[in-house]
Amino acid sequence: MADSDLPGDGANHGSVVLPKRFALVLGGGGLKGFAHIGVLRAFEERGIRPTVLAGTSIGSLIAAAYAGGMPLDEMERRARSLRKSDLFRIDHISMVSKRMLSPSLYLSKPLTRLVTEIVPKGTFRELGRPLLINTVDLEDAAQVLWGLPGLQDVPIADAVYASCALPGFFPPGLVGGRTCADGGISDNVPALAASHGMDAVIAVDVGSTNIARQRRIREKGFAAIYGRAAQIMMKSLQSLQLDRWRGPPLLLVRPAVWRYGLFSFAHVSRMIELGYIAANDALDRAGASLMLGGVWPRRLVEVRVDRAACTGCTLCVTLAPQMMTMGQDGKAEVLVSPVEWSRADGDFVHQCPTNAIHVDVVDGLQRRETLEMPILDDSSDL
Repeated sequence: MADSDLPGDGANHGSVVLPKRFALVLGGGGLKGFAHIGVLRAFEERGIRPTVLAGTSIGSLIAAAYAGGMPLDEMERRARSLRKSDLFRIDHISMVSKRMLSPSLYLSKPLTRLVTEIVPKGTFRELGRPLLINTVDLEDAAQVLWGLPGLQDVPIADAVYASCALPGFFPPGLVGGRTCADGGISDNVPALAASHGMDAVIAVDVGSTNIARQRRIREKGFAAIYGRAAQIMMKSLQSLQLDRWRGPPLLLVRPAVWRYGLFSFAHVSRMIELGYIAANDALDRAGASLMLGGVWPRRLVEVRVDRAACTGCTLCVTLAPQMMTMGQDGKAEVLVSPVEWSRADGDFVHQCPTNAIHVDVVDGLQRRETLEMPILDDSSDL
């Protein structure tokens, strides 16, 4: 894409002012990633076209399909028609014959077929448009972002399959002679990795930094327990990156899909809608912030402690000493409130073992909404 096709310096799209070069990064999150389709639709309606597309796991699948020219209507049609049997088929033979040496719970063929049908054929170099697919080399224990210089002469489909291959669920993929798997293992929303040469980054997080409580997890079986553990690991890694963000201005879009499971086939339409809503909200709130620095959008919040629920464990003070302290009665106290937070702030709130810390979004002098951790929709389990 030529520079003349991109938003110019200070281009105004609706309420957001975008710099000339920016990356759009689509994170992993199982089927919650269908929210990316709604995000892309909001961008198209505003005439916003990223300089670089990047993705992890389902984000890589959608980024690659979009980079290859698949219309959003077609993408949405495919998402709505997807069924569990189209993706998950237990590898009974391997599990019986190889037992502990079986590479995965599910067969690779359904995922391979899905990827082959959706992503563009050929290599990254042949695509002719900047596309980055995030994986992890399991042998070298290293992040590999296919599409970067020196990593362009491999089939796009190979890289996307590997990026979607969550260990334990699907066998690793072979990409350019490397044994690779889901990039979410190390970086579920590779915003920093995609930021080189960019004036800003727009990152869409659908599964790593907000996760809901999941009741009766011990009764859900191996796949659910392992998936839950992977999601918690990804959350911790992503929160750390955002908390220490030192890249160009970052617009963080976080669709409200955390109440749904990783493989929630029953709620595809709603997740697409939530992606559309979140993208428009973030763009409307951004203004000219992406010409500045830091993580956006930001909002005024009030932080408070339920003293009856607080046990005085001190974890919040250890994690957020700039926000919390211990009172003389041994209960946690808030140092600064209200405070301006981005969506990357406040992770320590959800670490409280008794849920004694509460956050309210403040609109002017009025309390507008309470941020609480939702309960996961139990109907969405595998």
